[in-house]
Amino acid sequence: MRNDPIKYFFIWPALFVVLAISIFPLIYSLTTSFMSFRLVPPSPPHFNGLDNYISLLTNPRFWHVTVTTSIIAFTSVAIQYVIGFGVALALHAKVPGEKLFRVGFLLPMLIAPVAVALIARQIFNPTQGPLNQFMTFLGFPNLPFLTETHWAIGALITVEVWQWTPFIILMLLAGLATLPDDVYEAASLENASPWRQFWDITFPMMLPISAAVVFIRLIESYKIIDTVFVLTGGGPGISTETLTLFAYQEGFKKFNLGYTSALSFLFLIVITVIGVVYLAILKPYLAKHR
Repeated sequence: MRNDPIKYFFIWPALFVVLAISIFPLIYSLTTSFMSFRLVPPSPPHFNGLDNYISLLTNPRFWHVTVTTSIIAFTSVAIQYVIGFGVALALHAKVPGEKLFRVGFLLPMLIAPVAVALIARQIFNPTQGPLNQFMTFLGFPNLPFLTETHWAIGALITVEVWQWTPFIILMLLAGLATLPDDVYEAASLENASPWRQFWDITFPMMLPISAAVVFIRLIESYKIIDTVFVLTGGGPGISTETLTLFAYQEGFKKFNLGYTSALSFLFLIVITVIGVVYLAILKPYLAKHR
């Protein structure tokens, strides 16, 4: 099948359809990013060169939301990976009730992010939320989960970890199922401890799939908008505003299409740079354990 030309009759039509659907919006958005173009108040588009990009790069708000998005993305993904790997190892070791846990751990991932954020907003409510009521019952004061910057970012990270750790569990479980048993049998004969087996066998052999899973989650975490929009609205102020929420505010509330298009392409550049740096850092380790 690899050398059979019939495969091109299936591949090329699909490729052309995808290109036709995606290239026009991409080119149109790129050209719009070099224009001054507003819908409200209506103004005819006119070319303004790099003014939109310069305005964004000199706007402190852009750098603030970039840092905020990076903090949420990197912190949540790191916690997701650590917890996900631990749970995946436990499920792979056939703990009691393992099948029930597999189903239970996947449920958060199947719920719509907006629904999760609505539930979390009620839980983290500063005055009426059950979490603060429980804290008050224990003698602690009400905590400003959604009204103080650090607590609000922590709440967003908590919701992200709760909802998307199951994805990492699922992927790592699939990877663990492919590891050869004879390597562990040989290690057991050498009296290697479980901790040594993990660091010398499991972790190195799982590194390629771990790198892929973390990369996917990083990209997805940078696109976070629904959870932030519902849970904090970007507040207090703009302290929890993310790049995608910033683009939403400019595009769908201010109708500044040229500025929003430039912001979208700067967002693409940020993601590309992070991806290139991430893969460059991991490349020597992946080559070593290939």
